[in-house]
Amino acid sequence: MKVLVISDVHLKPWIIETAGQMMERHGFDNAVFLGDFADDWDQERNIDLYKETYAALEIFLLKYPDSKVCYGNHDLSYVWQKLETGYSSYARQTVVDCLNQLYKTVNVSRFQYIHKIDNVLFSHAGITMSFLRMHFVDIPIIGDILVTINGMGPEDIWNDASPIWARPENRFGFYRGFITRNEDYLQVVGHTPVDRPEYREKDGILMTDVFSTYQNGTPIGTRQFVWVDTVTKEWGVI
Repeated sequence: MKVLVISDVHLKPWIIETAGQMMERHGFDNAVFLGDFADDWDQERNIDLYKETYAALEIFLLKYPDSKVCYGNHDLSYVWQKLETGYSSYARQTVVDCLNQLYKTVNVSRFQYIHKIDNVLFSHAGITMSFLRMHFVDIPIIGDILVTINGMGPEDIWNDASPIWARPENRFGFYRGFITRNEDYLQVVGHTPVDRPEYREKDGILMTDVFSTYQNGTPIGTRQFVWVDTVTKEWGVI
């Protein structure tokens, strides 16, 4: 299956709209959003932009009913009222209302911390060995891991090693798969801005957050969309 990856929108609805055009133009089988639709520099009071961004997401999800969404820390900070950089007290109720509206029109199971499609794990920030060791004495099969993690609440998820917060530079040990069970998964993540899509072989992660900007609005990355073949684990950019 060839999947389009959309990472870290941060109040840029044009990214979602362009992704829709990419779906039509290139005939991808599916799409996965890696989270962080809320928050951008100096947009704390721009409530209309928050609404526009989530409305664009709803349109996309309705048009492509198999597409999936991974929760990001910037989205969950409003649900859980966790203050962090970029959090807007003005936008809190708007984000919650927009998510609740999505849950009314879209099957809530499409929203998870982690989605698995074939041999690829999609999440906002990645599964780390540190996080697994916090919650599992003996690491079970991947299906059991995903059921457990996707059922967790803020008391387990809101930490630096979790699938919504982990960063490679913090050396939490990104999880490459169960070698002893002959399973090895590619992880596709956003969260950490990079100047171009980058596969880090030692971690088994493909980093895709190329749409984030500096505070003055200058792009950090190339703004290229990434696609992934979920069977072969091949990937490319558009």
